[in-house]
Amino acid sequence: MLQLPHQPLQAAAAPAQRVPPREDQDGPWHTEAVCRRDEAGLFFAPSKEPTAARLAREEAAKRVCARCPVMIECREHALLQPEPYGVWGGLTAAERRVVLARRRRREVELKKAASSGAQIAAAG
Repeated sequence: MLQLPHQPLQAAAAPAQRVPPREDQDGPWHTEAVCRRDEAGLFFAPSKEPTAARLAREEAAKRVCARCPVMIECREHALLQPEPYGVWGGLTAAERRVVLARRRRREVELKKAASSGAQIAAAG
């Protein structure tokens, strides 16, 4: 979900994949976001929301995201910031934390593989 006005924060130190700009867009990605036409309450939890209500609300928000032409750009924005609350790009905050953790693990594995490959090449 898009929160405007919103000044981007600096991305975390870990490099993240960037989404290429959309060729068919005249303005920022968020101008095309379907959520701009929906109620923000669908994408952000009210305080003390019961679990069943939260799950239903999040699923409804994800259905909105699923039909959005800029879902991927929105998701990457939320991962790069990182946005700590709400449904962004079809992912909840908890789901985004999982994605970020997987990306960090993958980067560590790639660095290990690269350094062991360099060691093998040096020894050979």
